Amino acid sequence: MTFKHLWLAGGLALPLITQAMDLPVAPGKFTGTMESLTNYACPDWFRDAKFGIWAHWGPQAVPMEGDWYARQMYQQGTADYKDHLARFGHPSTNGWKDIIPLWQAEHWDPARLMALYKKAGARYFVSMGSHHDDFFLWNSPLHAWNAVNYGPHRDVVGAWQKAAQAEGLPFGVSEHLGASFTWFQDAHQADKTGPLAGVPYDGANSNNWDLYHFPAEPGDTGWYSNNPRWQQQWYQEIKQLVDDYHPDLLYSDGGVVFGNEVGLSQIANLYNVSLAKNHGRLAVYNCKQPSEGRWVQDFERGVNGGINPSPWQTDTSIGDWFYNRHWKYQPLSWTVRMLADIVSKNGNLLLNVVLRPDGTLDPEVDTMLHQLADWTAVNGEAIYGTRPWLVYGEGPLRAKGGSFKENFAYTARDVRFTTKGKTLYAIALGWPEDGKIVIKSLASTGGTETNHIKRVELLGYHDKLAFTQTAEGLTVQLPGQKLSDLTCTLRIAGTHLWPVPVPVEDVLVTPDAHGNLVFNPDDATLHGETIKAEAQGGKADIGYWDHGNEWVSWTARVERPGNYQVSTTTATLSGGADYAVTVGDQKVTATAAVTSGWDQTADAQVGTVNIPQAGKVTVSVRARDVATWKAINLFGVKLTPVP
Repeated sequence: MTFKHLWLAGGLALPLITQAMDLPVAPGKFTGTMESLTNYACPDWFRDAKFGIWAHWGPQAVPMEGDWYARQMYQQGTADYKDHLARFGHPSTNGWKDIIPLWQAEHWDPARLMALYKKAGARYFVSMGSHHDDFFLWNSPLHAWNAVNYGPHRDVVGAWQKAAQAEGLPFGVSEHLGASFTWFQDAHQADKTGPLAGVPYDGANSNNWDLYHFPAEPGDTGWYSNNPRWQQQWYQEIKQLVDDYHPDLLYSDGGVVFGNEVGLSQIANLYNVSLAKNHGRLAVYNCKQPSEGRWVQDFERGVNGGINPSPWQTDTSIGDWFYNRHWKYQPLSWTVRMLADIVSKNGNLLLNVVLRPDGTLDPEVDTMLHQLADWTAVNGEAIYGTRPWLVYGEGPLRAKGGSFKENFAYTARDVRFTTKGKTLYAIALGWPEDGKIVIKSLASTGGTETNHIKRVELLGYHDKLAFTQTAEGLTVQLPGQKLSDLTCTLRIAGTHLWPVPVPVEDVLVTPDAHGNLVFNPDDATLHGETIKAEAQGGKADIGYWDHGNEWVSWTARVERPGNYQVSTTTATLSGGADYAVTVGDQKVTATAAVTSGWDQTADAQVGTVNIPQAGKVTVSVRARDVATWKAINLFGVKLTPVP
């Protein structure tokens, strides 16, 4: 590959690529093509592991203000900008480069932490390699801004890897570097108002471009830059990480980085290096792009809606991504129920355990990990080394698939299934108050072989359990003393276990503290082939509503009879988008206001209905006239009591 050079102020030379990029791949059976990567099969070590812990950690923990501080401190008016101005100075002189040395990690003990993570149930560990802040946590000869030269003056990735290997845990690294080139362009700007308006931030100084990157070309604003110089730089830096550390897992924060040629070559290099350097143990590549088995698709803060034949992963955090002194941590129940749901669908959970800037855990996090260790000691048999059953579960709560959908109010009626050999496990996501679990999927079919239950045992309990099997389901009587508030896991042995179809239960919408009935997209029952729940502008909605014969409904429990004001939140680009809201046997109609985009909403008061008595009522939204239907996005319906 040959370069010419563009000389810039400060004496920095930027290469201008005049030939195809240099994308070397280690020798092996994989090459940087989609066709070659069809030969990939997710390794059993990952499929068996199910649960990993992630240290999403670095100098952005220093302010203790959470994720994306290094960018938002350059966005005038944001909370991070104001915090930085008050504590560290103006970003024209005191910028991100001046925060980095403050990260000392002075009490960080990776060996102790790794032993605790393993005890808590982690079966692999992932270290941050570089966030979008362009600071490397590994010893890189290609980039001076790394943790050996600045901050803790330690090879953080290398130390984490040594600790993981000592505990026998596969080791991974996350790279968020691909997005850094456009992400950091705010550092090149200046205040728009105030006494320092127009004074450039320190990222505009070419002497600092080895950290903040040089200015992007006009229009180069996507998550991944289209600049081949940056693409070449990323390839060389991540290849050095892979070649020198040969991780068992590499995570990229986005889709395949820079598209097929560059990104696929990096994936092929990872796979070939792992086979050569890791005693034949094939590595895993995670990114947020569907793969058809070529890599492991990742869902950030979300889950798959059902069983995926290819293994997948959820990455999420017990709090903010970086340490945030304002956030509360998720409870232990959230973690274990997420884990059970994900594993039942052929997925893994990668959980960020938030570290303080000094490398220690908050006391409540330490306590949670010890409690998690107690839970996995009892229930791990139904998690590790398992595979999905023919259905992932049953129960009233339907977890919609996709990223950024993870806070679900599971109850003991929500059951998740896993298998190991001939054993079936049923994990109830809570402990039933009446002391009984009813599994409808294991109802008696009337035959002597299908769903013949021989034995039911409760993990963590050594006495026998009484159970009956009828056409309504398998009913298991639990011991009188509750073993756990978190879950209840049954080990089931039988012959020809085959799930009986279970009707999907409607989510029952209940009044809030003020008596309002709020109908959200995630709770809806959708009627049609194309209509579906999605997200626009970070808000859940019902979209792809292109056909007037499709519709949506909810079931609500009304406690206060009387008059209710019906209001809706919609978006549409078409005039004359007429719809009807039906509550019980009463109907009100409206025309959706035209908005400037599918993510720009308009609220409307549609009319008033009377609900004559307490009890269940069906609420639906349909086209007012199927023949003249114009598509809308529906963000919600609300019934407000009229005094």
